Amino acid sequence: MPTALPVPIQFELPEGWRAAPPDAVGAPEASFVALHPQPDARFTANIAIDGEYRPDAARLSAIAHESVERLSQAVMSVKVTGHREIGSADAPGFTQTLAVSAIVGGVARDLVQSQVYLSMVDVADPRKRAVIRLVLTATASQHPYVLGDFQDFVRTVRLDADAAP
Repeated sequence: MPTALPVPIQFELPEGWRAAPPDAVGAPEASFVALHPQPDARFTANIAIDGEYRPDAARLSAIAHESVERLSQAVMSVKVTGHREIGSADAPGFTQTLAVSAIVGGVARDLVQSQVYLSMVDVADPRKRAVIRLVLTATASQHPYVLGDFQDFVRTVRLDADAAP
């Protein structure tokens, strides 16, 4: 069953990408998954969204490192190939790019993940901080071609104040 996000968000999918039920595509921990229309070597590039409340004061870079540690338990290898702070003091973010070797559907694959972490304050309770994670996963050869779509997608993500209780 998909995991609910801690705060409501809204976004626009890039042209051609389509939503898929997280459970049906093997991502039950995700709140949302979108699939690219053109698979590469039988792997479908995807965008996944998840998030959690973070009552601690952990920096986004530390939260991203936690994600790498969790991922390393599930794949053959993972290496951080780039990272940087983004956003502003009022709307901080962090990005990282990972080179991942994994067995997917019984096939060894070299994948690239672009991860974006966004810190958002709950509009219903400003004392609560949520961290939303946006993840693009693609084959190493397709990643350069879908990265622009992902960047366009990230630019559309925002709190959905209308959905607040």
